[in-house]
Amino acid sequence: MNTYKPMLANSIETPFDAPDWIFEVKWDGIRAIAYVNEVLSLKSRNGKELINNFPELSELLNLTSNVVLDGEIIVMRDGRSDFQEVVHRNQLSNRLEIEKAQKITPAIYVIFDILEKDSISLIDEPLKKRLDILNRVVKQGKFTTISIPVHEHGIQYYETVIKRDFEGIIAKKLSSTYQPDSRSSDWLKIKRVKSCDCVIFGYTIGEGVRKDTFGALLLGLFDEGKPVYVGRVGTGFTDLELNQIKQKLDELIISKVWFTDADIPPGSTWVKPQLVAEVGYQEISRDLRLRAPRFLRLRDDKPAELCSIIQVKTQKLDEYYAKRDFTVTPEPTGGYTRGEGNSFVIQEHHSRLTHWDLRLERDGVYVSWAIPKGIPNDVNEKRLAIQTEDHPLEYGGFEGIIPKGQYGAGKVTIWDRGFYLPIKWSNDKIEIIFAGERLKKRYELILINKEKNEWLIFKKQT
Repeated sequence: MNTYKPMLANSIETPFDAPDWIFEVKWDGIRAIAYVNEVLSLKSRNGKELINNFPELSELLNLTSNVVLDGEIIVMRDGRSDFQEVVHRNQLSNRLEIEKAQKITPAIYVIFDILEKDSISLIDEPLKKRLDILNRVVKQGKFTTISIPVHEHGIQYYETVIKRDFEGIIAKKLSSTYQPDSRSSDWLKIKRVKSCDCVIFGYTIGEGVRKDTFGALLLGLFDEGKPVYVGRVGTGFTDLELNQIKQKLDELIISKVWFTDADIPPGSTWVKPQLVAEVGYQEISRDLRLRAPRFLRLRDDKPAELCSIIQVKTQKLDEYYAKRDFTVTPEPTGGYTRGEGNSFVIQEHHSRLTHWDLRLERDGVYVSWAIPKGIPNDVNEKRLAIQTEDHPLEYGGFEGIIPKGQYGAGKVTIWDRGFYLPIKWSNDKIEIIFAGERLKKRYELILINKEKNEWLIFKKQT
């Protein structure tokens, strides 16, 4: 058998439709070339042997023979691939730990190409022919699956994939040959780009061409007023931005050490948390680190105290989707808006019973309440607020008429919107300060009946 290095894809920002292209999920795992002969070898992009860490994939020996395959090793959790878990498994060295891990978090090898069969190289054949051969000579298994691409309709497929919270899609030209170790425009990756507004708490020492500026910015977000470290960003800066940001940082240097995390380089400089940077990233890790962060811009229009950790936490909208028929209702399906972290909206809702809907952005959705008598303006007045299902962030701009026969049928208009400052958020008590167009006061929500989702909302003395 010949040895191969994986073919790589160029990046583009926008999905497209094309009759001579196919589209697949971009799996978030470890790229691996499988050499299946009398023995099985799984090689990573840097040549590491992977089969010892993923012994369950040895079933490939019973599913095919004398082939070289290209695919991705993934670990699924909650319906999507978990990059951290597959990396953790790849780092294990103890046999007992590996055996335990394969039972708890079994890996799956997703095959999307065949490079060789019976010692005959197929890389000069068009992708369409290679896929036909792949589906003939490889069987599905418990831990092995063949990718099922979608033909032509890339835009709709991308929207579906993003809605299910996957990383993005790969587009491949059906006439393309396999080009080892080459980044080709015949394969294109279209990834969801997330971003969040982070507070700059410090910076690392610059080296080389950056010795007069900085190496990376140390980033944090606030969790109910407490700063939380989310990583550092060292890419995406122009030379002009490096110098401009350094000048701003020089005026904010303090002796206070904000974070003591082990991955913060020694000798880092700390600053007053006043500057806000919009940072693009791929994913957020379970220990709240931004993966593949990239500086986008400084935000002079947003106060640092509004940069909340809830920008990078997500919740599901299953109940919201279950209650609506989106072929009929004009309400947003969600999945496309980047959250600010602390936005709110109050909508006047003329349904069967007129009420006001309060929505507070948290963990990537709008946590929502229906308030029959509206927001109280008197500090002595407490009003009922019934918690409803979470709504997507796009609902913050929604106005329109929900048709008859649909859940919540009636006219919806925006009564107020803006930002809020979270003072306290627990399971039974929420205290916030509104900074809206109408509301600019301190309010509190108290849970009074958990079974009926009933809360009281009232204005606080200031």
